[in-house]
Amino acid sequence: MKLYHALQSQGFGTRKLCVARVRAGEVAVNGEVCEDPETRVDPARLELTLDGVAWAYREKAYVLMHKPAGYECSHHASHHPSVFTLLPPPLVQRGVQCVGRLDQDSTGLLLVSDDGQFIHRMTSPKKGVAKVYRAVCAEPVSDAMLDALRSGVQLNDEPAPIAALACERLDERSLRLTLAEGKYHQVKRMVGATGNRVERLHREAIGLFALPADLPPGSWRWLETADLKKLEQSWPSATS
Repeated sequence: MKLYHALQSQGFGTRKLCVARVRAGEVAVNGEVCEDPETRVDPARLELTLDGVAWAYREKAYVLMHKPAGYECSHHASHHPSVFTLLPPPLVQRGVQCVGRLDQDSTGLLLVSDDGQFIHRMTSPKKGVAKVYRAVCAEPVSDAMLDALRSGVQLNDEPAPIAALACERLDERSLRLTLAEGKYHQVKRMVGATGNRVERLHREAIGLFALPADLPPGSWRWLETADLKKLEQSWPSATS
């Protein structure tokens, strides 16, 4: 792979811009400045440095974010800032998308990727990847409410009742809810169908992968091989 093509693939701009940056001496390859954009590089052992920041080459982008409240999961946010403003420009230029969405006032685990197949497998209702949420409700969480969520509640525009995979009370007004789908405002609508209301919503986990306790709100990091393995093991087909 030529150096300018590697830069393009990692989101550092057009072919013309990448060529210009290399010729200007702005790019280091594995720690050494290279001024020839036609230089052949090995993607398997490639670290690019631009503007003092080192970037390991990644064929596909898999990113974990701790979404804070007040951000929309859209490239074209309408009323609040986009979560993509929390990512470095090269990542955004790669065309990454949210792997499922969280409402602007919801927080927690958000995956971002430019791998369409990965996004489909993580979000398709047919795959049934579990999502775990912690909800703080306006009113106390009653036994009747828990029973209704476990057995299934009827939502508007849905042909049949929808049940949680699991549901447990955490304290007087909080519960943990596990769902196999990701319908629009699903947690809020399900809780609303029981006569209660969600005041705060936080996604704790997707499948076997939980939001790391040491990742602050608004921060992100790359998903590494072990992380992706946990997510792959979350697909029902992985255990069938």
